[in-house]
Amino acid sequence: MNKRVTEEFILLINVAKWLVLATGVGLLVGLSTTFFLKALQMMIAETTRIPYSLFLLPIGLSVSAWITSSLAPEAGGQGVERVIQAVHLRSGRIKAQVIPAKLIATLLTIGTGGSAGNVGPCAQIGGAVASWAAEIFRFSDDDRKTLVICGISAGFASVLGTPIAGAFFGVEALFVGALAYQVLLPSVIAAVVGHQVTLFFGISFWTSSVEVSVLFSSPLLLWSILAGVCFGLCALVLIEGINLGKRIAFLSHFPPPLLAFLGGLAILGIASLSSLSALGLGDRVIQEAVAGQSVLWYVFMLKIILTSMTLNFGGSGGVILPICFVGATAGSVFGNLFALDSGVFAALGIAGLLAGAVNTPITAVLLSLEVFGVQIGACAMVCCAISFLISGHRSAIPTQLLQLHKAPGIHADLNQEVSETQFFVDAWEVRVKIVREKIKNRLIIMTKRSKPKP
Repeated sequence: MNKRVTEEFILLINVAKWLVLATGVGLLVGLSTTFFLKALQMMIAETTRIPYSLFLLPIGLSVSAWITSSLAPEAGGQGVERVIQAVHLRSGRIKAQVIPAKLIATLLTIGTGGSAGNVGPCAQIGGAVASWAAEIFRFSDDDRKTLVICGISAGFASVLGTPIAGAFFGVEALFVGALAYQVLLPSVIAAVVGHQVTLFFGISFWTSSVEVSVLFSSPLLLWSILAGVCFGLCALVLIEGINLGKRIAFLSHFPPPLLAFLGGLAILGIASLSSLSALGLGDRVIQEAVAGQSVLWYVFMLKIILTSMTLNFGGSGGVILPICFVGATAGSVFGNLFALDSGVFAALGIAGLLAGAVNTPITAVLLSLEVFGVQIGACAMVCCAISFLISGHRSAIPTQLLQLHKAPGIHADLNQEVSETQFFVDAWEVRVKIVREKIKNRLIIMTKRSKPKP
């Protein structure tokens, strides 16, 4: 009896502790996200008023590269990748200078037209704020890690306006194939509080005016299966496109500011010759695609190229919103190609690409439910599950730890970062095993036949 009472008392104290701490993190991240989003709105509004503002892109990327390379290298590239790496390798320790460096570098990158997102920076700034607070109050390593994960969840929820998906993103994004249930409650509290703070200060979300009504039907479910395969392959192309840009940047021997300037000129030239709609956040294109409006058939490939160049050649930002852009536009093209509702498949594309590119199928399904309604749930689950498997053992967040093999016969070293994991398909052993089982079964049948009947 005493053991049971002691156990319940400890659990209640733990719940009370994280209700307080996660609420505090949610408030801090909500405030920092609000400041960042309003500053970004002002930056975009001011730069668009300048004649020929696109020519500011090389300068913006060059200054961004100088800030990140000189003051805080952790602030370069995408944000979520760095935070997850800090959780796994440094017990959640993130330098305080990352906060202003990431803020200014991202404002310069996106404000001048760089192809990057705003979710990752808010998650990284939120995680850095949580880490900074943990250092001030001298929390343990385990508590610091939990607070940083709360910052990731609150940042995701605050930007996209999806507290449920945001809560699970912090729990799911750390690993490929596992959930960190021990931080579920703090993540939920931080995500809900952060979302409410941004709502209080009047932040509008890019999905707020988009609604999709889907009536469940067998043909639609079958099309969702095919769409899941296509989105999984598209996620694979996106991941490899980002990795290719990283390899090119690594092989170049230019100083970071010069590489960023040259990369900005290349981005500007490619966008000018094809379509300027792939520059910047791209939230307007996402809304148009989900609303059923037509988009350029190649714009999703263009977005992959420009995002890879932006994030690898000196820019700072996030990869989550570009993934949503690629998913929405690829889904729209899929719908138009097969004479289906392009808006519905744009919505499924957002969920499918998020599930396949960052290995977060639960987060992707929850996001689709929050944004587009419960009617899309069955199709979204099928689409996300297939895309998650088809994209393979890779991720747009390469610091995730691999925790499972996605299919029998595929072997990989578990508990390592996805970017460092070597995997191989052991087809010969699989064939030998099948043949061995067939021979064994045949011998058993022959033995039974040879036995004399009583």
